[in-house]
Amino acid sequence: MALTKWNQKLTPLDNELQQLKQEIISMGHLVLTQLQKAQEALEDMDRDLAREVILTEKRVNAFELKIDRDCENILALFAPVAIDLRFVLAMLKINTNLERTGDIAEGIAKFIVDTKDGFDSALLELTRTTEMYLQANEMVLDVMNALEREDTLLARKVFKKDDLLDEINKNAASLAGKYIKENPEKTESALYILSVIRKLERVGDQAKNMAEEIIFYSEAMILKHEKKSRKKNEGEKEDGN
Repeated sequence: MALTKWNQKLTPLDNELQQLKQEIISMGHLVLTQLQKAQEALEDMDRDLAREVILTEKRVNAFELKIDRDCENILALFAPVAIDLRFVLAMLKINTNLERTGDIAEGIAKFIVDTKDGFDSALLELTRTTEMYLQANEMVLDVMNALEREDTLLARKVFKKDDLLDEINKNAASLAGKYIKENPEKTESALYILSVIRKLERVGDQAKNMAEEIIFYSEAMILKHEKKSRKKNEGEKEDGN
């Protein structure tokens, strides 16, 4: 189901696959907009914008349901094989990843609506929340571009970018604790930011999952098994030492 195939005469199956791809890309851009608006609401303490994100989550859910139905119809009516089958299976999983990412954006927006005092810019800087947010957004954008261009090299770059998210998440608890000791009256805000960081770490996980699916359908390569095997080998080497 490569783009070169689409430049030739399209079959009914090709048309369905092309339409499915465009739906996924549209959903991806909506989810990315949700993340970006939630970030803006967080930094500006804009509760109205946060409420907009919460309301728009219904559109994300509607996308997910339609894409699920479309995938089921393609499987039932056309019985695709080889790369076409892998594509449909990958879109099913990416659809789920995008819906979960949308849930994360909604969750962050709810934190903004619920918090009483807002978020101190010094707290955001100390915990590197804004830096983490920008990286998470970039990972989702890279995944969407990789899907649109069928670019597995770009998809692979997502894995490396997740290292920053892991690093910030790892240090977040101790930094938030330090902030709370110095600003006990802002404990609630610090705990909310800690929760935001945990959610952003999950955005990175969803982006990696989507990148794996792009590589799976394009190259028939399952990276999940490779990672498990590599971790197992690394563990055995450490035990041997």
